Amino acid sequence: MREKHITILDGGMGRELKRIGAPFRQPEWSALALMQTPELVREVHAHFLEAGASVITTNAYALVPFHIGEKTFNEQAFKLAETAARLAREAVTAQQAKQSSTLTVAGCIPPAFGSYRPDLFDASRLSEILSPLIEAQAPYIDIWLIETASSVEEAEAVVSLIKTLSSRPVWLSFSLQNRASSDEPLTLRSGEPLSDIAYLLSHVDSVLFNCSQPEEMESAITITRQMNATITIGAYANSFSERKRSHEANALLSELRDDVTPERYLDYVQTWIAAGADIVGGCCGIGPEHIKTISAFVEK
Repeated sequence: MREKHITILDGGMGRELKRIGAPFRQPEWSALALMQTPELVREVHAHFLEAGASVITTNAYALVPFHIGEKTFNEQAFKLAETAARLAREAVTAQQAKQSSTLTVAGCIPPAFGSYRPDLFDASRLSEILSPLIEAQAPYIDIWLIETASSVEEAEAVVSLIKTLSSRPVWLSFSLQNRASSDEPLTLRSGEPLSDIAYLLSHVDSVLFNCSQPEEMESAITITRQMNATITIGAYANSFSERKRSHEANALLSELRDDVTPERYLDYVQTWIAAGADIVGGCCGIGPEHIKTISAFVEK
């Protein structure tokens, strides 16, 4: 067993749903399965738990007007978020009966105005969109996971909102801009330097980086560890071919890289752990086979 405890997150819900035959398309993304085949959402959670994840995230990422439209959001968002959280809790309860280690449900707090779109952020609508998701999930979750924050303004506003509605621990995860070269400065999707998140680190329980290329994570972890020696740090990358993508995020199904095999992804994960990561997992395109490979390494 490794001396340093490593927490293992799950992987990408949407692409695993697609792989097992769940209804899946843009713009609804993973919300479509929640509406039509919720039993397959629970099955995906089970796949990741069986692969070795100790933290699974609720399937609430697409439950915002950007994905499901204003009408569906107003009519169904609360119930769908409640269902997403309940399914995650049921999956954990079932798996917990088979093992003694503690399992955790993370309540997903999605980007309210679309992934990678700091330009669309509207603080005046944030509570209207996120409060129903927070209130619906609260009875079922252990921690909150703010995902794919693309600017400091967005991160600060979402953390503040959650803390007015819940006392659960808060994990804050940022998305990073892709660099053409490691010599370029590392920035958030907004273009803000990573150093700008420093003051937020004292307001959350963990800081993570997600939905970014695996090559960017080691630098992000190193820089963050230099800013704060004690905070828990995590990373869960995607396998999108972002450098080839010509469309906006969320517009079409993005092509996946064929070089991010479970073994190659583990190579990246090992560098993250060496740089100071305490939490590792996967985002879009990272499946149970990747998580199983990470788990086998961590348990050595």
